[in-house]
Amino acid sequence: MATTDRQATTLALAHALSAAERGLAVIPLSRTKLPALRSPHRDHPGPAPCHGECGRLGHGVYDASTDPARIRELFAAAPWATGYGIACGLPPHHLIGVDLDTKSGTDSSAALREIALRHLFTIPETVVVITPSGGRHVWLTGPPDVVVPNSAGRLAPGIDIRGAGGYLVGPGSRTDHGVYAPAPGTAQLAPAPCPPALLRLLLPPPRAPHPAPPGSGDHGRGLVQFVLAAHEGQRNTRLFWAACRAYENGIGPALVAPLVEAALCTGLSEREARATIASAARMTEHRP
Repeated sequence: MATTDRQATTLALAHALSAAERGLAVIPLSRTKLPALRSPHRDHPGPAPCHGECGRLGHGVYDASTDPARIRELFAAAPWATGYGIACGLPPHHLIGVDLDTKSGTDSSAALREIALRHLFTIPETVVVITPSGGRHVWLTGPPDVVVPNSAGRLAPGIDIRGAGGYLVGPGSRTDHGVYAPAPGTAQLAPAPCPPALLRLLLPPPRAPHPAPPGSGDHGRGLVQFVLAAHEGQRNTRLFWAACRAYENGIGPALVAPLVEAALCTGLSEREARATIASAARMTEHRP
């Protein structure tokens, strides 16, 4: 490894440890801004995505930690890392990242100001990180009982949101395009609470729970409610278990749509939900 790369890795680790001292969970990133450690399941994916339950490294944002020993272990396993990612949605900050992009051909900063005027809120003084392309990452915090999903362009063109399951490139990280740096005067600030009016805009519209179809009875409704009650970290596991029980009881095909709808309510994507249900169907020797 070149000397400059070793220096970049050493600096990235130092910045990551400093962020961890502030309660921010981190992972090592490569120069491409992707997690530096590859998934241990890339060649043999399981029936449901593993989020680190196997105990090995390489689960992306699910490896994120504030423990210095764990962080050093992650960087030792990825000596090519030149940056670090900060996991969003985790306690104590429940970080929300507002990514104001410059590559979309739109003025995302102006779009955010217009949204703020229209919905009567202001962006408080908070941490702001300048990206190599001239964009900005605005750090905000959310309530502990609210899960803000990731989104791209839903708030406005050029504005992406990093929420639960996402991460922000930490200041001091070096990528192929340059270095991420804190905006002047913001490095020592604590992330400010997200204005309630903005928080409401970041949440998906509430979905009415899909009733179990005729013929599935109380058992079908119970399985749907079981999925709806899932919290972060158990959504795929609960969906997979419920789908297996549905197919074993002969109501799998009829319960696919309600289970997908319930999974969407918990924050899973439709693609991920259908893949998990299809895995359950194969596991129980049924075809979706």
